[in-house]
Amino acid sequence: MTISDQVNTPRIGEEQLELLERLSNACSVSGDEGEVRNIILEQVKPYADDIHIDALGNVIATGRRSGKGQLRVMLAAHMDEVGFMLTHDEGDGIFRFDTVGGLDVRQLPGKPVWIGRDHIPGVISARPIHLTKPDERRQVIQLDALRIDTGPENSGKAKVGDRAVFSTSFTNLGQSLRGKALDDRLGVATLIELLKHTPPNIDLQAAFTVQEEVGLRGARVAAYKIDPDIAIALDCTPANDLPPLEVGEIEENVRYNTRLGSGPAIYIADRVTLSDPRLVRHMIDTAEAESIPYQIRQPGGGGTDAGAIHKQREGIPSISVSTPGRYLHTAASIVRLEDWQNTLALLHSALIGLTPEKFFA
Repeated sequence: MTISDQVNTPRIGEEQLELLERLSNACSVSGDEGEVRNIILEQVKPYADDIHIDALGNVIATGRRSGKGQLRVMLAAHMDEVGFMLTHDEGDGIFRFDTVGGLDVRQLPGKPVWIGRDHIPGVISARPIHLTKPDERRQVIQLDALRIDTGPENSGKAKVGDRAVFSTSFTNLGQSLRGKALDDRLGVATLIELLKHTPPNIDLQAAFTVQEEVGLRGARVAAYKIDPDIAIALDCTPANDLPPLEVGEIEENVRYNTRLGSGPAIYIADRVTLSDPRLVRHMIDTAEAESIPYQIRQPGGGGTDAGAIHKQREGIPSISVSTPGRYLHTAASIVRLEDWQNTLALLHSALIGLTPEKFFA
């Protein structure tokens, strides 16, 4: 008998999709995560024994406890997203800005944005093609040539220091979901569901972290406070699974990182973490026992909150499990609904299977 036969596995339904839409549409660039934090607090309050907001703004929620001597398990998902910060007011609603987190400046001209918690509308401006010289069109546009234009009617509403995000409204396409900041609002939504369905065999510490996109800063502080036995980072990882783009190219794409539709991505290594092999094996064994599709994220670049968590105190065995998504850190990402459901199912089943005897034997 499998775990899923014995317990009710959490499911993604209309309620969860509506929550993800709210999270995706929120403006919460690194260092100003308040809008997402408020949604989280509203969601987790009925299901946590204790909720703590630390000095950096991390939300740490303790799941319902059912006993002593249980594994203390930290689950981390970051609240922040890549975006922009207004840095200089040039008048008439025109602002210089800087990027926050990893963004490709080439993709920015003409993108509409929301500024601040009031979602003030603006657009990233650049000289139109009609007014550029041929040699300019061959050059890579520089950040200092761009501005955010709110229009004079909004010039007094936005101010230097405000954050801005792409104004991409979340859309349910059926089998696929499109939106901004699915890295890592998918992880946040998943963690909320796991907190609502806390397995009775573990001491669950849910950490909704800040400033992941600028150096895993919140996770470092949260892990030090929680001091868990085990940590799992929940994230959304890039899928590079499109066909070869060169004309006439027929070679197989072997550097795909992850693929949409292939299930949750289990990390064995990335740029900042070597996953604990016991946790890797536990995740794989759980997926195979429960017939949950999964994939191994190709080792290489990138990183998650696990990179900061595993180095705290005397060391914390850590792993990352991510939902794959295309076009991350752009104005719109695409994920598969089935991948999100399978990620939730794998994590819930894996947590049920964690015991001190099994893990530390």
